[in-house]
Order: sequence, then C-alpha cells, then structure tokens
Amino acid sequence: MTRVLVVDDHPLFRDGLVGLLRTVDDIEVVGAAGDGAEAVSLASATHPDAVLMDLNLPGLPGLEATRQILREQPGCRILILTMQADQASVTSAVRVGASGYLLKEAGQQEVLAAISAVALGGTVMGRGTGSHRGRLPVDLTPRESEVLALVAQGSSNAEIARELDLSLKTVQNHVSNVLTKLQVRDRTQAALRMRGL
Repeated sequence: MTRVLVVDDHPLFRDGLVGLLRTVDDIEVVGAAGDGAEAVSLASATHPDAVLMDLNLPGLPGLEATRQILREQPGCRILILTMQADQASVTSAVRVGASGYLLKEAGQQEVLAAISAVALGGTVMGRGTGSHRGRLPVDLTPRESEVLALVAQGSSNAEIARELDLSLKTVQNHVSNVLTKLQVRDRTQAALRMRGL
C-alpha cells in the first residue's frame, strides 16, 4: 500500500486527484493540503510514502515545501505535478530532491504510473504528453537526475562539475551512466528524452 499526500491550491483539481487515487486498490490517500505550510505539517503528521506536489502554492512555495518535507523525511518520494514546463523549474525541483516531474496535462494513467515508479524508488521526468513517450521511468539515482537536468539545460561537464561540486571524472561517469540507462547515444538525445521529445 502506497500512502500518498496530495498538495494543490486549486480545490477542484485537488479533489479530482484525491478521487482518482481512491479508485486505486494499492494507494491510500493520507491527506490533502492547499498550501505549502499545510503540506509540511500534514507530511509530518501522516508520514506519506509519496507526495503529489504543486509548485505554485500560496505562502510557502512548493519547492520549499519539498525541501522541508525531505529534510524531515528523507525516505519520502515527491512527484511534482504542475503547470510550469520551463527547464529551470524542472532543474530546481530535481535539485531540492523531487523524484519526478509531470505537467498537469498528463493523463490519469500517466499520473498513476508515475506515482508507482517514484514509490518504488525510480525517477520520472515527463512533459505530461498523456503518452508514455514523454516519461523516463528509468532508475536514475538522485545525483544522476541532477546531472541529467543540467545536461538538458546545455551545461558542459566542467560546468556541471562546478555547479555540483564534483570532480570532472565523477561527472563523466554520471553522464555515461545516464546515457546507458536512457539507452541513448549522446547528450543531445538525453536532453530530448528529458524534455519528452
């Protein structure tokens, strides 16, 4: 049973997600929050396995709520579900520890598959196209996800090394692992996969 907390400031969307999740046998909705501070408080009280987190929240933003939840509960998995499609938001979400990123236009089955993937320890990066084409249900480590996000931004290995305070050799190893796991030939293809193209 996967215990899920739903966080979104739009009541209709939040209630729709809760309703969808309650139709799934192996998911238990442990709470629903309308803002970041409430999300942190509810996560502390309910200890969810996974959190569906919007980025645009009143008061405490979704990224900061994510950071606070993971600081208190490092084993929790957070799936960002948002309208924000820009690469900077994706990169920021990965950096604070989110396990996945989908757009709200994603289909119901894609959302459910993403929850399952992150709950099992995987990483999901999608463009919410409603198809499986945009998802990356591959088992990237948190560090590999950070590296992939920076590759998709166009950063060189040297720039990634400086950004993440790693040696150049370590970054090269991470990039190699990411390319292997994504089954792509080069950085360009990895970036396209990251963007769901």
